[in-house]
This record gives sequence, structure tokens and C-alpha cells, in this order.
Amino acid sequence: MIRLKVLFIFLAFYSAAYAQKNLIPQPQQMLLAPEKLDLSNGVWIKNTDQSLRAEYKLLDHLFASWNINKVKNSSKKRITTVSLHILPSLAGKEEVYNLLINANEIRITAKSAKGIFYGIQTLRQFDIENKKIQLASIHDEPAFSWRAFLIDVGRNYQPLEMIKEQIDIMSKYKLNVLHFHFTEDIAWRLESEKYPGLTDAAVMTRWKGKYYSKQDFKELIKYCQERHITFLPEIDMPGHSAAFMRFFGVDMQSDSGMVYIKELLTEFRTNFPELDLIHIGGDEVKITNKNFMPEITRHVEQLGFKKTFGWDPGSNLEPQTIRQMWMGGPKLIEKKGDKVYIESKHLYINHMDPLETVTTLFHRKIGEIDKEHKNLIGATLCSWPDRAVAKPEDMFLHSAIYPAILTFAERIWRGGGRPGWVSNIVPANDPDYADFVAFESRLLAHNTQYFENMPFPYTSQLGLKWELIGPFANEGDVHRSFQVEQNPYDVSIKVDQIVEGGTVILKHWFGNIIHSAIQNPEPNTTWYARTKIWSDKSGEQPFWIDFNNLSRSYLTDSPELDTWDYKGSQAYLNGKRINPPTWQQPGQKGESEVPLIDEGYAYRKPTMLYLKKGWNEVLLKLPVAAFRGRTWDNPAKWMFTFILLENEKIKN
Repeated sequence: MIRLKVLFIFLAFYSAAYAQKNLIPQPQQMLLAPEKLDLSNGVWIKNTDQSLRAEYKLLDHLFASWNINKVKNSSKKRITTVSLHILPSLAGKEEVYNLLINANEIRITAKSAKGIFYGIQTLRQFDIENKKIQLASIHDEPAFSWRAFLIDVGRNYQPLEMIKEQIDIMSKYKLNVLHFHFTEDIAWRLESEKYPGLTDAAVMTRWKGKYYSKQDFKELIKYCQERHITFLPEIDMPGHSAAFMRFFGVDMQSDSGMVYIKELLTEFRTNFPELDLIHIGGDEVKITNKNFMPEITRHVEQLGFKKTFGWDPGSNLEPQTIRQMWMGGPKLIEKKGDKVYIESKHLYINHMDPLETVTTLFHRKIGEIDKEHKNLIGATLCSWPDRAVAKPEDMFLHSAIYPAILTFAERIWRGGGRPGWVSNIVPANDPDYADFVAFESRLLAHNTQYFENMPFPYTSQLGLKWELIGPFANEGDVHRSFQVEQNPYDVSIKVDQIVEGGTVILKHWFGNIIHSAIQNPEPNTTWYARTKIWSDKSGEQPFWIDFNNLSRSYLTDSPELDTWDYKGSQAYLNGKRINPPTWQQPGQKGESEVPLIDEGYAYRKPTMLYLKKGWNEVLLKLPVAAFRGRTWDNPAKWMFTFILLENEKIKN
């Protein structure tokens, strides 16, 4: 015990200078030393707990990936002992773990097998140089016990291997619930032995004939269990059920509809008795039968499901049903009453641009509290690919799914965040700025190390600073020019403010509930953004440029030819207009069944611009007329993305 205290004092002294920089999520408490443990002579994994066979196997794979030999015992000198210990009396949550790396051993202790698993995931992220690993002592546990990711396969089918890949990523970053949304207006995607026609191609309107067999589901459930992930199936009812209605010919809330859905639920329970939880939906529907949800809740509880989940706002949920919040602004969830909540408000990836995703999720404060209490147990990050995609892989570029998972994993594990919702990088003098800088560095390191040949639409935004100039009244004429265009760097021009980032939200299309760059935006105004970009040599360089990314507004119209958007936005480099892409679907009216092709910067070829050696001047024209879009699902987005993909050349 004395030796351990001495080690902690020693580690505490050196922790600041020798930090293991790239862990995601970063542990709650971490002490590190400059010395390293030499693993070159091999490791002896002490297999002493048969309940941890899967975890010992995981260790075998880990050390093999590090090219570290596994030996049968530690009789030889300088052999490192690796041990796992479950200590039920360990203080903390079920998933708490301790990771110790000292001069002789690597030891993980935890309250449960889940904690052991998470300790191994943290160990996996340690840097190994010349078969040496840094000494460390980590005590870690999640701020929230519910850390979920929602996959919507009802709208767009995903192959089993693609789902498994996402489960693997979830497990490596300590997310512990897969919310699986497989029934929709578009399709019911689980086979039914009682009603096989429910998954017939004729009943589906998209990805016709694509569904999951009972064996597929069992395979996914087992795959999750092996990674300590809870599988939460969602059978959305009584809304989002047009596919059900097309097959049965009745509304789900009708008497006959109630009979059919109960039969399907009974069959589901019979086929998957290993499941304890079920999500029963309840959102975006007019309740015509007030007895529907209470009766369905009683039915699934009688079938043996221990917990039900439902959307809030939604239908008339029973008090014991856990509520998943999805609408409304930031609101403090107080420790009050008996109802239990999960946060999903402003956690929809499809509502965010790829670069915006990381900024927003990093600063997000779950339920406006630092850590869970009895009424708020966590949050679910949601991926809703509303619009049809040409191929499943497109979903990972239309939305920044993997950058989002990593950023959400950091926030939901560590807790904290800042009150309110933000869309842009906070100012450099803000206390949270340094934390974002450090996190982005870790995120980019993980992209390089773990996501090779995988879609990861994110690039560093730091150091790119924009001077915003305005407002200028355009009286509804978005093409109107102002003097700043003639000489953008005239010293007499007044700069309103400076913002940083590759994507800057001037006014969020969600409204004022999300803090954006312009505090009191007015319609019929034009703003300008200017910056200078340094290049060490002359030549073409790749840029992401956009003014109205369509990835998350499924009915947004595509731009006309020779335009960037419908607002009249323009971009200039060294005084010359930057031509928009030659759109493949110019002027295409927003349609759910028309896949996006090149409308977003993350899924089209970068714009190649010629940079001269030295400083290059960039001017963006950012007009807006009305803030209201053509329809509610075709909103006016006042924002821009402009960033050089080779960020080491940005020297603002």
C-alpha cells in the first residue's frame, strides 16, 4: 500500500509534462510518469477468472497487434505480468475500472466485466514505441450510464457488416446501447414468420425487398452482447407505420390493427427472449385511440420486457416508460418525481454539417447537467438518413457519423460541457477553447491511427480566423454589391467580429435556441467574411467550400448552375470569383427519393484553387433575404464552409 502511494505521488508530479495525449474518451482521473514499461521480453497474461474469457481473448489480440509475445509464465526475468480482477466492492458505477501500468505489471481492476472491457479499450489506445508503454494510473467511470447510438435502417437499409462495423466503433469508445430503428413508413425490415408478406418488396417504398432475417437479428444481438452493448429494438407505433398499413390494410390504432401489432410483438418476444428492453415509439402521430399506448405497454410488459422506452413529446406514455426527449431547446432536467428521461434533443447528426457536428457535440451539456441523476440517465446520439441514398456508404459522408460518435463518446463519458447550445468554435479567450483544441488534436490522431480507408469527414478547423463585416441592407436584393467588394482589405473597413473555423454558422436554421455568430440577425442583409491563407509554394490546393450543405435537410433544393445556393452567396480568391461546381442535379427540387450526388462538400471532389506563394486573400459574400425557407423542411441556412484540406498550410 505504501508502495502504491509513493507511485501515485511520483505519477502526479510528472503527469502534466508527460501526458498520454490521445485517449478518447479521456479518463476522469489519469496520472502518468515519464518512464516506460519495456514489453520486449513478452507478457504473461494471468488467466485466473473464467468469467472473463472474452476479455482475455481481447488482450491476446491486443498484444499480438502490438507485436508483443505472450509467454506461459513469469519465471523469466523482466516478463511483464498482465492481470484482470473483478472487485464487486469497488466504489463507483457498474462500469468503473482502474488501469495501472507500473514497472512490473499491467493490471485492470473493475466492478464488473463491463469495467474490465472498458479498461482494455483504454489500454488499446496507449502509444507503443519500441515495444514500450508509458507508466500510468487511471481511475475512470462514466458520467452517464446510458450512452447510446441510434441507427435508422427503416428508411435506408444497411448491410449486416456495415452495422457490425459501427458496433465495433461504439464498443471501442465505450458507448453501450445500440438503438435499432427498423420499422418505418418506408419499410418494415424484420421478417415475420406469421406474416411473411410484411417484408415483401411491394410493401416497401425504398430499398425494396431488403430486410433482416430472424437469424440476422440474433447475430446482431449476440455481436452486441460480446461487446457489452445493450441491443434496444424500436418498433415504432402507432406512427411511422405506413408500411404496416399497406400490408394489413388497416390503421394500427384500429381494433383489428391492435390485434395484428400484438401478434407481431408476441412473435418478436418469442423469437428474441434474450432481450429485456423495447422502444415502442409514439412520436409524430395523431392519437385517435387513447387506449393504444397503455394497452401496448401492458402487452409488452406481460410478454416479459422489463423496460419500455418512448419518444417525448409523443403519445400518452405510461409513467414507467422511459422518455426519450427529441424536441425543444436546452432545458435543465431536475431531480424531481419518478419519470426517467434520455436526452436526444439536438443530438441528430443529420441536422448538422460535418464540421459543425464536432463543434456542437463537444460543447453539448447533456440535459444541462454535468452527470446523471435518477431522472436523467444519459443520451442517445441519432443518425436519421431521411433522404434516400444511392448506396449505404453515402450515409457516412452525408453526415459525419464516425467523427460524431467519437465526439459524443467523449462528452457522454466525461460529462460536463457548457450550458446552452453552440454551433461555432468558442472564442480563444473562452475557458472552453483550450479543451476543444486538445480534443480536436486527439480526434485527428484517432482518424489517422484507427480510421484508415474509412469515411471520416473532418479536418482541423483551428487557426482559420474570419473577420465578419456587416450588416449591409440589401432591401431583398441578394445580388446587390457593396463597396467592400471593391477593396476588401481597405483599412477603413470596420470589422464587426472575428470567428474561427472551417464552418461558420451565421444564423442556425433551428433558430435562436442555438448560439450562432450573428447575435441579432436581420433579414434582407448582406455580410462579408474575409481571411488570408498562407501557402509555401504556388500551385493548386484542395478546398471544401459550401454555403448550404444539404446533408441533413432532406427536401432542400439543389442549387442552379453557376450558383452556390439560392441566397446569392459568392466566394473570391485574390479578387477573382470562385466558380461553383458544375452540379449534376442543378435546380433539382427537394425530393425524399432523389439521392444527393454532389450537393455537399464532404461527398464531392474538393474544389481545386490556385494559391500563389505567400498570402492569399479570401472574401466571401453572404447575403440573405427571408430566413423562412420555401417549406419547413427546405429551410434557409445562413452559413458557410471554406477550408483548405491541408491544414498545416493555414497560418492565420
